[in-house]
Amino acid sequence: MENVRPDSIPNPAVRRLSLYLRQLESFKRKDRRTISSKQLGESLNLTDAQVRKDLAYFGQFGHPGIGYRVDDLIGQLRRILGTDKTWNVLLVGAGNLGRALAAYKGFERKGFRLAAIFDADPAKIGRKYSGVVVQPMDQLGSTIRAQNIRLAILTVPADHAQEVADQIVAAGIRGILNFAPVSLNVPPDVGVSPVDLAVHLEQLSFQVNFTPVLP
Repeated sequence: MENVRPDSIPNPAVRRLSLYLRQLESFKRKDRRTISSKQLGESLNLTDAQVRKDLAYFGQFGHPGIGYRVDDLIGQLRRILGTDKTWNVLLVGAGNLGRALAAYKGFERKGFRLAAIFDADPAKIGRKYSGVVVQPMDQLGSTIRAQNIRLAILTVPADHAQEVADQIVAAGIRGILNFAPVSLNVPPDVGVSPVDLAVHLEQLSFQVNFTPVLP
């Protein structure tokens, strides 16, 4: 694990780690103590070879004759993903989507604490959502530094997204979850994960459109 270079691991393998973690947590709730790569793969429509290959990027976690100990593998995956600690996260954009995300309690259960909310609209500044007061944009830099924030969620209009991204990156943000329907240009050491809801719906409509309806 210590010698692993993030850029040497395929992005799909990293994304599957989150799927493995969710499924293992589900198994744990059902009091499953051990799991094989075949069982874990089948639960996610993957092959056991794919599961073993993905995990092998980070070390050897299985036990001969046992498979994987569910609790142990959950702990290892959380450590790899960095969710074995709490991350302060800021939100830029206190519109409808931003407020809905601020109200979502699942983030904190996974190790992500909403530490600050920002908006450029004077009518929103000073309001409190989920216990967090909306701050003006000119306080971005000082808040990021004071609270050691490295992750940000953007729910701003597309025509302002790049400007806001430039601001938060300059202030020290190193990971952005981008809900704005536009690609962001950021330095190579800054990660961006885009979430375009319309694109996801288009993919679903494509699947439905080309799936024959059974009589």
